[in-house]
Amino acid sequence: MDSHGDTVQRQFDPQAHAYLHSVVHARGPDLEQARALVSAAVRPDGAAVDVGCGAGHLSFVLARCLQCVVAVDPSPQMLAAVEQAAAAQGLHTIQTRQACAESLPFETGSFALAATRYSAHHWTRLETAMHELHRVLEPGGYLLMIDVEGHEDTLADTHLQTLELLRDRSHVRDRSVRQWCALLSETGFEHIAHRRWPLHLRFEPWIQRMRTPAANVQMIRSLQRDAPAEVQRALSFEPDGSFTLHTSLFWARKAA
Repeated sequence: MDSHGDTVQRQFDPQAHAYLHSVVHARGPDLEQARALVSAAVRPDGAAVDVGCGAGHLSFVLARCLQCVVAVDPSPQMLAAVEQAAAAQGLHTIQTRQACAESLPFETGSFALAATRYSAHHWTRLETAMHELHRVLEPGGYLLMIDVEGHEDTLADTHLQTLELLRDRSHVRDRSVRQWCALLSETGFEHIAHRRWPLHLRFEPWIQRMRTPAANVQMIRSLQRDAPAEVQRALSFEPDGSFTLHTSLFWARKAA
């Protein structure tokens, strides 16, 4: 039987090209906010690590602000896509490293910035990963955490997590803002700022990115159609299956 790590790699290796060109991942106000925060707070000669970098969209933004960016992902095909796209954009300060968030192969205090975007909901040992992000930061270093929000309402959140897992077997959990704030505090980060934006997910690209089996697509649509009215309102279900979540950005700091 495959491990969760095997599932993640099998899910994402064949989809590296799709994620590189995904509008949801390649664009967004969170990327512009990330650029502004990093440019204002992190010294230009500082190094950053982008954990769970996927196709590298956050790494590309960081590389225009900082002298060195290490893009980390368990998927070798994702890292190959990052290398190819970085070279095409002339971003020669990006390095790649195959690793998982829960066990980062770096010395303590190696980076001025630790960042991750749309990856943490795949991590099975989130608390361990957060401690690793804290460990590899230098004193006074910054954390940039971007991910899909879980819903604060329990009923809506149960439906959301079910939809996510039916669509993508490597999904673990979207955390709510309240859960993220508690985790940042427990890990030793000083929470500085939080921003959120609507994230509209068009149904067909959403399932195609993960090559969701047809049987699962049918279950997703059935779950959407039969969901209670308050869940349909909370997740903004549309007739074609598209819906709206929120992206959260957390900006935090390790004590100096």
